[in-house]
Amino acid sequence: MLLQAPGEPLVECEVAAPVAASPHEAVIDVLGCGVCHSDLHVADGHIGQTPTILGHEVVGVDAQLGPVMVYAPWGCRRPECRECSSELEMICADSHEAGILDNGGYAEKMLVPQRDYLVPLEGLDPLEVAPLACGGLTAFRAVRRATSLWEPGHRARALVIGAGGLGQYAVQFLSRIAGAHVTVVDTLPARLDVVRELGADVTLSPDDVDGAPYDSVIDFVGAEATLRSAVASVRRGGVVVLVGMFGGTVPFGLGRLPSEAWLTTSIWGSPADLRGLLDLARREPLRHVVEHLPLNEANRAHELLRSGQSRGRIVLTVA
Repeated sequence: MLLQAPGEPLVECEVAAPVAASPHEAVIDVLGCGVCHSDLHVADGHIGQTPTILGHEVVGVDAQLGPVMVYAPWGCRRPECRECSSELEMICADSHEAGILDNGGYAEKMLVPQRDYLVPLEGLDPLEVAPLACGGLTAFRAVRRATSLWEPGHRARALVIGAGGLGQYAVQFLSRIAGAHVTVVDTLPARLDVVRELGADVTLSPDDVDGAPYDSVIDFVGAEATLRSAVASVRRGGVVVLVGMFGGTVPFGLGRLPSEAWLTTSIWGSPADLRGLLDLARREPLRHVVEHLPLNEANRAHELLRSGQSRGRIVLTVA
């Protein structure tokens, strides 16, 4: 399913199958690909380039490793690159992400530039865990950053803004792993129903946020209103983690936010984060709502996601 130009529907077409040009590369048979809000940003022309094949939440089969998940933020891998050398390829200045700058998983086959970007699934159901490649991974790292300043033995209070797919993962990580008291804000009552089932202690509409101080706030929306609400809700010395890409900004300066509060972004996750997340999923299965659609219904999947009609994550399946 090819995006020929920003703003145009994806086109079902045949292209030449990718070929591995070196032993370091791999071509996998795609089993499925999750649909992410970042795909909409590429489709709308806000990030990435065209023409391209979208999709970065990719699971498939490798001839040597069997069922695998693709780690999709591909760094430059130059020896002098500090980020790549530290396994932080998602913040490499010269990264080239699958489905954004390189062809991704809305296809039957996919070229992966380094074999170590393939993570064996080892018993996990590929079509059920595909959203972990970005949605789960991004939430996993954001929670790690949000909890890094918490005091041992103290039940922290966390506010999650946005109860979509990423927020649903974050609720589970915060409540089941970090033991936090979790409040979730969203505009859609159906999503709030879901996160209550996943472990949220309190659910609120945006108008009901009271500004009570939270140890950590994770904003999975990133609009002007949500980011301002996040800063207004964090305690002194707390942390606001911005994940959402909707362009919001806040004033920064002494007296403009709670004293010694930390404001940080969180981007995707590292290869080590992905391995840790999959290990966690094997030990303690994560609950999520996954809807399956055939690959040729990718445009419908985008509309469901754009309109907020999807209750969780959508995975495009390749027959």
